[in-house]
Amino acid sequence: MYKILSIGALSLAVADAKSDEQQRLVEKINSSPGILWKAARNERWETQSLSSLTGVTASSWGAVQKLPKHKPYVRDQDIPPSFDSETNWPQCAKVIGDIRDQSMCGCCWAFAGASAASDRLCISTNGTVAVPISAQDVCFCASDDGCDGGQIDTPWQFISQSGAVTGGQVDGTYPVGKGGYCSDFTLPHCHHHGPQGNDPFPAEGAPGCPQQSSPSCPRKCDGNATAPHNDFSKDKWSFSGEVQSASGEEGIQKAIMEGGPVETAFTVYADFANYVSGIYHHVSGSVEGGHAVRIVGWGVDAGAKYWKVANSWNPYWGESGYFRIKRGNSECGIEDGVTFSSADAKWSQGSSPAPGPAPGPAPGPGPAPGPDNCVENSNKLKCAAESGCHWCAYAGEGFCFSTPCP
Repeated sequence: MYKILSIGALSLAVADAKSDEQQRLVEKINSSPGILWKAARNERWETQSLSSLTGVTASSWGAVQKLPKHKPYVRDQDIPPSFDSETNWPQCAKVIGDIRDQSMCGCCWAFAGASAASDRLCISTNGTVAVPISAQDVCFCASDDGCDGGQIDTPWQFISQSGAVTGGQVDGTYPVGKGGYCSDFTLPHCHHHGPQGNDPFPAEGAPGCPQQSSPSCPRKCDGNATAPHNDFSKDKWSFSGEVQSASGEEGIQKAIMEGGPVETAFTVYADFANYVSGIYHHVSGSVEGGHAVRIVGWGVDAGAKYWKVANSWNPYWGESGYFRIKRGNSECGIEDGVTFSSADAKWSQGSSPAPGPAPGPAPGPGPAPGPDNCVENSNKLKCAAESGCHWCAYAGEGFCFSTPCP
C-alpha cells in the first residue's frame, strides 16, 4: 500500500531530499582529488538556484568578439608571476578595493562594468579622480530591464557614448570621500549564495531582500547629493577611445597591467553556490547561467595559478568579496573574452565625447588641441590646479592650454 503524503509533508520530503543532495555535493567537492577550494552547505540552494544572480545573456560572448582587439605593448617576459591592481596603483586602492552588492537583481553585467570603469578612470587620472561610477545609472539606463541581465560590453558602450554619473551603495557607503554622490544604488543589501557566516544582511528571498524588478532610469541626482555631484548632466563621466577586448591568459594580464581591472563573464555551475574560499574550479553540478565579474589581478598558491576576481555579492561573501579561480585553462570560460576602455582613453566630465573623428585645429587664434606646456590634455582637474592654464573645449573634448581659449 502506498502512503499518501499531505502537501506539507510532501514539501518537507522534497526539502529533505534536496538537503541530502546538497550534503552529498559538498562532500564530493571536498573529497575530490586535487581539490583547490573549500565548499560548505548553502541552505538556500535547496530552494533557490543561482539563476537570479547570473545575469549575463547568451549573446554577450558574441558581442565581445566583435570589439576591437587590444594591442598590448607589455612583452610576455615582463608579465610578473603575481599582480594586484590595488598594490600596483596605491593612489586608487580604495576605489579598486570597493566590493559592491547587486541585491537580488541580475545586473552583475552593470556592476562589474561600473566598478572596472571607476578603477580605470582613477588610474588614468593618476588618482586625481577617485569616484565610484553609479551602478544605478548603468544598470537601469543602459538597459530597459537591467535586473533581467545584459551583455558585458554594454556598460562600456553606454559610458563612452552617454556618460554615467557617480553613485555608491544603497546605505550610503562609498570607497572614498564623504558621499553625496549623484545616484546611489536603490536596491537593498542581501546575503548571497554560500554559507551565511557573519553576513548581517537578509538572505535572498527573505524579508528585506525580495526578488527585484528594475526601477526607472534615473534622470536627476538624489535628494541628498551634494556639490559638485548634484547636477546630473555635469556629473557624468565618459571617455573617448575604443571599447576593447582581450582573451587568453597573457592577453588579459597585459590589458590589466596597462590600464587596470577588466570586466569578464564566466559560466556558473551549481557547485559555485557552495564556494567558501580557495581557488575555484568546476567539480560537479549543472550549468546555472553566466555571471559578470571584475578581474583585478593574479597569483600563484602552492604551485596553482589563479585569477583574483572581485564579485558583487557584498564583502562578506567568499574571500572578503573576492574569489580566486584557476588561471591558464580558461576555467568556466573566464578567459574567453574581457572588456574594458582602452588604456589611452581620455576621460572627461560633463557632456559625453562627441562621436566621429578627433577634433582638428581650433578655429581662430591659439594652438590646435593637443598637449602643450601646461599638463597633459584631457585632464580637467590637473589643468585647473596649474597656474596660468586654461581648460578649453573642442568638439566635446577638453584640452589644457597655456594661452586663453580662442
